[in-house]
Amino acid sequence: MRTRSILAVALALLLSACGSPRPQTGPNLAATYEFPGLTCVPFARALTRLQLAGNGADWWTAANGRYTRSQTPLTGGVLVFKRSGRLPDGHVSVVSQVLDARRIHVIQANWVPGQLDLDQLVVDVSARNDWTAVRVWYPPTNQLGASTYATFGFVLPPSPMGHDELAQAAEPAARAARGG
Repeated sequence: MRTRSILAVALALLLSACGSPRPQTGPNLAATYEFPGLTCVPFARALTRLQLAGNGADWWTAANGRYTRSQTPLTGGVLVFKRSGRLPDGHVSVVSQVLDARRIHVIQANWVPGQLDLDQLVVDVSARNDWTAVRVWYPPTNQLGASTYATFGFVLPPSPMGHDELAQAAEPAARAARGG
């Protein structure tokens, strides 16, 4: 009888979490929010105030001579992914925290379609430790993704924000990027 009571309480707690507006959490991400229609480029532009156009992969070339480009992550910088079969337009994500020389957290839109992800783990797996190959945390599986993605490096805004400022600005930037 006691086992049934414990199971009933556990089930009630699990079901109450399903309807909760609170973000999903996991060991390597701070939060995931549903934002249908949100894509990475307008979100990164709204969050960082970098005045760059084109698809995500185009940001590296577009930044040349306008913004500092680096192979070293900096909080507030933008990691630019190259085009690939999985990322035909490339991708951009904003560094929210540098954990160590080979691990960062990012804030990104649309890595998982329709989602805004805060503090996602990205790991440098490049042979020369130059951030030209990475693996990215994948919320649906709650683990680091198995795929390796080629990247150019980081585009740095003139006045990058810190972690707390980025976290506070993420949702308003997502709403602005979606047009409301």
